[in-house]
Formats: sequence, C-alpha cells, structure tokens
Amino acid sequence: MIFKSIRWLLQAWHSLILVVVLTGFGVTAYQVARGNQLRRIDQELQQRLITAFRPGPPADPHGHGGPPRERPPPDRSPNEGKEGKHDHDPSGWRAHMREVIAHAGALEAGQTNAFYYVVWQQDGSLLASSPGAPKDVPMPAETGREHEPVDRSGAITRTRGELREFCLCFPFGDRALVGRSMAPDLAAMHRLALWLFTAGASVLAFGMAGGWWVATRAIRPIEAISATAVKIAGGDLAQRINASDTESELGRLAGVLNSTFARLEGAFTHQVRFTADASHELRTPVSVILSQTQTALSRERSAAEYRETLQACQRAAQRMRKLIESLLELARLDAGQERMKQERFDLSRVARECVELVRPLAAERGVEMRCDLTGVECLGDAERVSQVVTNLLSNAIHFNRERGEVRVTARSENGTAFLTIADTGVGIPPEDLPHIFERFYRVDKSRSRIQGKTGLGLAICKAIVEAHSGAIEVTSQPGVGSTFEVRLPSGSA
Repeated sequence: MIFKSIRWLLQAWHSLILVVVLTGFGVTAYQVARGNQLRRIDQELQQRLITAFRPGPPADPHGHGGPPRERPPPDRSPNEGKEGKHDHDPSGWRAHMREVIAHAGALEAGQTNAFYYVVWQQDGSLLASSPGAPKDVPMPAETGREHEPVDRSGAITRTRGELREFCLCFPFGDRALVGRSMAPDLAAMHRLALWLFTAGASVLAFGMAGGWWVATRAIRPIEAISATAVKIAGGDLAQRINASDTESELGRLAGVLNSTFARLEGAFTHQVRFTADASHELRTPVSVILSQTQTALSRERSAAEYRETLQACQRAAQRMRKLIESLLELARLDAGQERMKQERFDLSRVARECVELVRPLAAERGVEMRCDLTGVECLGDAERVSQVVTNLLSNAIHFNRERGEVRVTARSENGTAFLTIADTGVGIPPEDLPHIFERFYRVDKSRSRIQGKTGLGLAICKAIVEAHSGAIEVTSQPGVGSTFEVRLPSGSA
C-alpha cells in the first residue's frame, strides 16, 4: 500500500536524485583531492631526488650542510653534470652515490615523515640505501608495471601500501629511488572523506525533510478533495473543498470540483422537489377519482348523479393525462430525444398566428393585444417555437389585470432573433425571479393555481428554447408587469 502512495513515490524519487547527486559530487571531490595530493607528493619526491643527486651536497631543509660545490650551468641537467665528471669511472660514480645517500640519510634522520633513498646497480644489486629506508625495497622494472606508470623521461612512480616512491635511471644503468610514508596524507584524505560523507548525509537528511514537507503540502489538497468526496458520497451534498490557494493546479481543480458539487446539490435538490411536486400534482386528480367513485358506490344513485360522477372523474383523468404528457415531454427534452427541425421560418408570422389563437381568451378578460411584428427570419422548429409563444401569451393573459395590455414585438440583431412578450400584470417579486423556470414552481398569491395549469409550462418553454441553442429571460416589477424575452438563432448568415 505504501508503494502506491503518491507522497511516498515523490519522496522516493526525490531521495534517489539527492543520493545520486551527492554521491557523484562526493566521489568526484574525493578523487580530485586525492589526485592533487598524489601529484603534490610526486613533485616533492622528484624534487628531493634531483636535489639530492645534484653535483654538490644535497640541500639541507634546516639550512645545514657542507660548503656549496660548483653547480652545473643552467642549461645542463643534473645527469649531464654527473656524466661529465665520471664519464668512464663507474666505481667513482657509485662511490659518489654512496656518499650522497649517506649524507641525505643523515639530513633526514630524526625528521617527521622523513624521506628515504635507495640506489640499485644495473644488475639489480643494492648499491646503497638510507638508514630510514624499509627493508627489501623491490627495484622498479625498466618499463614499469601496471601499477608503476612510466613518463617520457623514464621516471617511475608507484604506491606500496602507505608508501609513495619515485624512481629515475642514472648513468651506467643505475637506478635511484626516493620515497616517503603517506600515512599523514592518507589520514587527511580519510578525514576529508568523513567530512564529505557527513556533509552529504546532512544535506540528504535536510533535503529529504524538505521533500517530505513539500510532498505533504502538495498532497494536502488531494486529501481534502478525497475527504470531501467521501462525505458527499455519504449524502452530505452541502460539503465543499476548502481551497485556500486558488492559483495552483490543485486549487483550480478544487474550484472546478466545488462548482460541480454545487450543481450536483442543486440538481439533486431540484430532483427531490420535482418528485415531491409531481407526486402532489398526481395525487390530487387520483384523490378526486377515488373520492367520486367511492361516493357513487356507497349507495344506489340516479343516472344523473352517475353521469356527474363520471364527468368529475373524466376531468380529473384529463388533468392527470395532461400532467403526465408534460412530464414525458420534459423527460424527452432533457434526454435530447426530441429532435428539433432546422428550417427557416418567419418568427413574426408564427407569433402573429399565436396571437390570433389566444385573442378570444384575451377578449374574455378584456386584455388588449398589441403587436409590433416585422419580418424576422429564424432557424429552428416552427411548431415547437409556436408552443413556446402560445404558452407565454396564455400566461401573460391569465396573470394580467382586468383590461390590461399585452405587447408582442419581434426584431433581429447581430444574427439573433428576439421575441418580446410584455404584460401589465401584478409582476413577480424579485426573490421569485430566479426560480420562475423551475418545474412546478408557483409564486405565492400572485401566481396562484389556475384551473388546468400544471406548473410545467415555463419549464417546457425553457427546455425548447435551449434545445434551439437559444435563451429565455424574464424581467419584472411588482405592480407594473413582466417581460419575457426569447432569443433564437437567426436564419441569416
């Protein structure tokens, strides 16, 4: 389970990168320091050997020694000076070498980290060695071994345990070696390695702690999202994600999810209310039918009474059928099963036909119908648009005042067709305007139940208009009237 955690995966990857980087840096730094130290020791050994076998006494690091002898010219190497003095006298050359070794060994006696010298003859026999030289020092091969690199001058450097040695070839095939112990240098390198390890471990621990903090902070919004989703799945739809950092990716995700949860809560609330309202609307006609039939069956009645009972049942059944048909129509519109025709038609002509259809109803209530309808081309289903216009006109007449007025206008603007229906009725309170298109919603008092009305007319109008990629809006002022505006796509390019 722990290996599937995003936090642990981030931490493991971060730690792996740190370990690789710190290890690479530490190893590189140690190798560079070790190489520099070996080069410094080799240069020191070479300088010691050349100085010791230069014509004249070796240099005394403490300022002691015999009187200086004649030095070779600057353009001649130490070997050239020796060859010039003992060109044909091997015994003299080797006697001189013993003298130099003895003098150099005396100078090194009693010093810390002292140098030692060893000289071999051409046949491999030991010619001389300083008192501090280890026993049985092997003579380097002419070409060197794998661990004894040879440079262009024939010099050989090698490491034997804690000893570092430098060897040169002299006249008559003799070889001289100088060396010293690297114990202090190795101890210093060990201290450097320990320091690098300690520093790397400290940086690794600090980096892992920082990585854990960053990973925890990055995962925290995900945990909040998960916890909120669990609560919502349990039925608490009012829960929201507390997203303080709205600029980050997870903050924006939390904002989107909160918006989704809000719509989900609204849809669920509407669904619950819709179910309750539908049940209530269906219960009323069913109750009428049951009441009428029970009354008729309670005793023998006359034919007229039976006829009256059947007529009441018929009215209740018709109302129930109308409600069920409206519900089915809404369900088909919501599911996208009602295909809207895409035909060009004159919106003004459709509106004028609807006005003529409801004009008798307006005459009964003394409502005057005024039209300002110019030719407006529209794209859509003329029959469905006619249903919307008829429903809006019926509401404008029913909820108008006596001898009121209904104004119908149509216009086209920027590729959109506008149809406006305004009445001089009692108006709609501001707190009810956001809910006016909800199913079964009725405004108290000013929108009382009217015979034959199901409370689904405006909801159906909105669904039809939105199926045409249009929009419907309402503005109202209590005591003045209401204005419904329908916007549909125009047929013009």
